[in-house]
Amino acid sequence: MKVPGNLDMKNMMKQAEKMKLEMDKLQEEAGNTLVESSSGGGMVKIIAKSKGEITSIIIEDEVLKSGDKAMIQDLIQAAINEVLDKGRENIKEAMSKAALSMGIPPGLL
Repeated sequence: MKVPGNLDMKNMMKQAEKMKLEMDKLQEEAGNTLVESSSGGGMVKIIAKSKGEITSIIIEDEVLKSGDKAMIQDLIQAAINEVLDKGRENIKEAMSKAALSMGIPPGLL
């Protein structure tokens, strides 16, 4: 199907589908990248995939020996929130770079 201005709609749709598949692949790769954070001066460490899957929680014995349940919960929560933020930022950055390399203006994705 031809549209005014010599644009081939079928070709445009193929290009759009190809771009979508490429972006999906890049997003999956970025989502599987590991990020980590810590709280309490490294007493609690969280490792996660950028897509939000927690892969490891490391709590130093000193924290557990303290017996301060509320503090331990706060440290874990702070480290998880930070690692999730890092993961989202990692995906956003990867997608922005990919978009730029494909000629898509910043902020469009």
